[in-house]
Amino acid sequence: MKNLSEVTSFYLSDYYGMENTKPAYFCLFLIIYVTIITENVVLIAVVYREKSLHEPMYLLLCNLAVNGLYGSSALLPALLNKLLSHSYEISLPLCQVQIYAIHTFAITEFTILAVMSYDRYLAICYPLVYHAIMSHRLVKLIVFMWFYPMLAFFSLFIFTLQLRYCDRTIEKVYCMNYLLVRLACTDTFVVNIVGLLSVVLYALPQLIMIFYSYAHILKICLMSFSRSRLKALRTCIPHLLAIINYSIGCFLEIAQSRFNVSHLSYEAKLFLSLYFLIFPALLNPAIYGLSVQVMRAQLFKMFSRYNQCTENIRSVELLSYH
Repeated sequence: MKNLSEVTSFYLSDYYGMENTKPAYFCLFLIIYVTIITENVVLIAVVYREKSLHEPMYLLLCNLAVNGLYGSSALLPALLNKLLSHSYEISLPLCQVQIYAIHTFAITEFTILAVMSYDRYLAICYPLVYHAIMSHRLVKLIVFMWFYPMLAFFSLFIFTLQLRYCDRTIEKVYCMNYLLVRLACTDTFVVNIVGLLSVVLYALPQLIMIFYSYAHILKICLMSFSRSRLKALRTCIPHLLAIINYSIGCFLEIAQSRFNVSHLSYEAKLFLSLYFLIFPALLNPAIYGLSVQVMRAQLFKMFSRYNQCTENIRSVELLSYH
């Protein structure tokens, strides 16, 4: 009889599809990771430096950027490391850490987007008391949207941590909770039921908040379409784009895990599995940076200062040379 405690590492089998094009994949993912870090750090720096952006909406946007860095860092450094190595094996502890990071990123992303919809609801429906309400609630909301996902997922993850495994092959380039549960030696019916129920716990409150907020925003705007409300409504556009972008990623991940996608090419399946971890962090800073006029102005101002400083340094160097 096989010793159930023997399995302490797993093979990430999807890496074998990259065997012949490792350098190309490495360069692609390195460029993506550097771009994600640069975009999100610049966005945080702009909000931090410019006092005019010290508003609840932009502080929440910074949290979205931090979560984007967290999620992409849960995947891409490990992926780049595997592309450089000849082994696609991952230890059980590292696999469990990656599962926790990826799943908490996913829940936190949705929670932040829900809190941002609540912020837009207050700004448009209650403009006179918006700052008074958010000044008292902002810190509590930020604490909630980070601690709730961490604790909520850990309550499910406890069941996975107690399992023993008989198989070692994970058909992805990263670890996911449902894939690890499939490899268990024991009956996982209870764990699967708890997992399905937890999806409702992780997503339903956020969905209710988003739909409730935008239903009231639409109602108020249809009843009284003033210039100030039109201006506030425009700030909803990047938020809606961020929600759509993330929802597409979640749908693609669920579709790949629940339906037969064997007819798709390796590249298509890889794209489907990586979308929700890469594209929100990649596109959110661009969406907000280009869509929100205040952000565009501050970005332009910051880069103008940088160019001016660079020109001044060059001028000093030329004078000292002569």
